[in-house]
Amino acid sequence: MPPPKKRALLKPLPEGFLLTDSEKKKWRLGKIIGEGGCGLIYLASRDVDRPVAADTDFVIKVEYHENGPLFSELKFYQRAAKAESMQKWKQRRKLGFLGIPTYWGSGLAEYNDLRYRFMAMDRLGSDLQKILEHSGGQLKKATVLQLGRGLVDILEYIHENEYVHADIKAANLMLGCIDPEQVYLADYGLSYRYCPDGVHKEYKENPKKGHNGTIEYTSLDAHKGLAPSRRGDLQILGFCLLHWLCGSLPWEKLLRNPTQVQEAKARLMDNLPDSVLELSVRGASTDEVEAFLSYVKTLDYQEKPNYKHLKDLLASVHTGGLDFSVPQEPAGGSTTKPTREKKAARVKRPPKAKAVPAEVEDDEEEEMKAKPVPARYIRGPPLTKPQAQSPKEVEDVPAVSRSLRTRGSVTYMEDDSESEEEEDDEDEEEEEEASPRPIAACYLRGPPISPGAQSKQKYTGRKTDGFSAMEIKKRQLLSHRRKHCEAQGGRWEGGRPTHEWAALKLQEKDRYPPQIQGYEHTHNSEQEAPPTRRNGWFSMFFFAGVFFFLGAALGVCQREFKPF
Repeated sequence: MPPPKKRALLKPLPEGFLLTDSEKKKWRLGKIIGEGGCGLIYLASRDVDRPVAADTDFVIKVEYHENGPLFSELKFYQRAAKAESMQKWKQRRKLGFLGIPTYWGSGLAEYNDLRYRFMAMDRLGSDLQKILEHSGGQLKKATVLQLGRGLVDILEYIHENEYVHADIKAANLMLGCIDPEQVYLADYGLSYRYCPDGVHKEYKENPKKGHNGTIEYTSLDAHKGLAPSRRGDLQILGFCLLHWLCGSLPWEKLLRNPTQVQEAKARLMDNLPDSVLELSVRGASTDEVEAFLSYVKTLDYQEKPNYKHLKDLLASVHTGGLDFSVPQEPAGGSTTKPTREKKAARVKRPPKAKAVPAEVEDDEEEEMKAKPVPARYIRGPPLTKPQAQSPKEVEDVPAVSRSLRTRGSVTYMEDDSESEEEEDDEDEEEEEEASPRPIAACYLRGPPISPGAQSKQKYTGRKTDGFSAMEIKKRQLLSHRRKHCEAQGGRWEGGRPTHEWAALKLQEKDRYPPQIQGYEHTHNSEQEAPPTRRNGWFSMFFFAGVFFFLGAALGVCQREFKPF
């Protein structure tokens, strides 16, 4: 059935206009504070002798006489929502509050040949829809469950008085004008008497009346054209709770096609509980709402719900007042994956370097490595490829030593988190470590290093080609001793002072036999010059004596064998 045709008020009633209800009570109209599908809403007061105050407790709804919504709402209030009947219900159920606006009177009026219908009721505050728009369409879970329990109390009272609301939504939930934590279910323009005189309406689908109500929340029964029922009200409430908790509904983008919306709602109900549990967001689970809808799914069209059980399903640990503040992110942060734009914005940064205090000379000398020595100058055991370290040896090496880099006069320790650039550096280090190490002096042979070559080598604090750190220190010491010897007037030969050579030869005479000394003399003629000269003079004297002796012997023989 299409909704009643809406007609705009061509000429609103003037401010200060007096109205008389069916019980002969007079009302004075104030300013217009709202406009809805039923017409206009005015401030009102029972004091007709003075202007209506801005803080008055009453409002009056006014619409054309021939319109239907206000008439339906009026009938509901007159039959089910009188102040006396609601007070008795609260006492019986031990409720401190029941969120149904109080009805104070109604009647008819005429102005400029136009007929109006009006209804006086409690003044209410803002609606929940405005709060949702301010909070991004979502409420805190504790607030949603509190609203659900309060609405179950309201629906139980309405259902017990033979009516269903049939249009539960945030725009029809009003906060109290005096106490904002009191929430009222208003606007009964689509309310329906489902059980007149105790006889429930029969189950009868009517496609012509299908999809009636607010398409976003209307029940599956309403989609099929069934008359509104108690289970339909509870299903609408379940959809509302799901929307307030999650911020959206699966059929939100299909609202222009009622048939697709109906199919999406049917899939949700058929696939419970998974279909609802998958909608959990921001750490707020939907377990309670899923249990609520699962119970509603088990109800028959004419079955009376267990309202106490429904309230237990929506139980919450939170017992304070309603909190309409914006829901915050969970403690662990958002679990959503970053978008492509965020990923693209992440530019790889260079590795962070932290300065490590160290003695520059010691570190640099330890890192100095000699270049390979030509094969013709090497003797001794053959060179083998460097063996890989065992896992145990690798573990024994400190982690910091594997990540040190020397730059200038400061040693840096690089961050291991930047994998790509560090892999390149590690490859270079492995190549350097694989190069041959310095060969011990005992395995070297070849031309001696002249003093001039030694003096040219200067220690600069950096790696020196061909020499180890120990050799550099020895050469520096020899250079210093040579300068000291020359400053004292001494002579420097073969890398030593001359007086050290004399002392060395005396030690060699005591250590080696004559034959070995002779072998050494033949191979060190330059260094053994003084002993060689002494042996020459001795030979000359020896041969001169032999010739003298032989000459004398020859003369004696000649005298003895002279012929007579």
